[in-house]
Amino acid sequence: MTDDARTSAESATSGDLSGKVALVTGGTRGIGLATVRALAEAGATVVLTGRDEAKAKEAAASVQTGSVSGQALDVTDAKAVSTLVRGVAKEHGQLDIVVANAGILEDALLGMIREDLVERMMATNVGGTIHTVQAAARAMMRKKTGAIVVLASIVGEHGSAGQTAYAASKAAVGNVARSASKELGRYGIRVNGVAPGVIETAMTEHLGEEIIADRIEDTSLRRLGKPEEVAKAIRFLVSDEASFVTGQILGVDGGLVL
Repeated sequence: MTDDARTSAESATSGDLSGKVALVTGGTRGIGLATVRALAEAGATVVLTGRDEAKAKEAAASVQTGSVSGQALDVTDAKAVSTLVRGVAKEHGQLDIVVANAGILEDALLGMIREDLVERMMATNVGGTIHTVQAAARAMMRKKTGAIVVLASIVGEHGSAGQTAYAASKAAVGNVARSASKELGRYGIRVNGVAPGVIETAMTEHLGEEIIADRIEDTSLRRLGKPEEVAKAIRFLVSDEASFVTGQILGVDGGLVL
């Protein structure tokens, strides 16, 4: 094979997820839906979840490439997560990729943080991620292979005024990935995270023009990120291209924290 032919062949298979089965929680919009599209385009069979079954099915139908289906799931319900993950693995005969994306964002200055806000944030962002990683690991251990990605945040790595509860929850999510990777590596299961900066999604629209302008000014690339850019990083981490990468939190922030 010539060098040109070899390069062409490698390019064609780079990041290929054909034959893989993937689950993406919180996949009805934003980064989650962009990730569903990216995985499906790479050849994976994808199951996405959302709290509302109708919205989950609608989101799945909006993906024009590959095999995508939608199911309802509340990630704060550990039993429901376990049941759904087992069901996906049984239906498709395997579960190769899990992206724990489901999460919520509620801002509040330190003196205004209510107890119920803390409980919701921790139950969804931290508890939901742990439930998802736990269930995924059980399904993947049988074949001793698999890739899991959790959605952390640059805020969780470096903090942010007015986001103490959110930052705490996302810091915990990052450490779920680090700790789980240490436990699951012996089973051939890789666990990583991505830490997005300010991304153009419904979750950041509430920040307002002035705050967004300040964040753009602080970002080396001088713009907001796009959900598709985070999705591409996730696709890399779950692919064989990242076969020796685990326990890492990859910043996708345009240089926000430099």
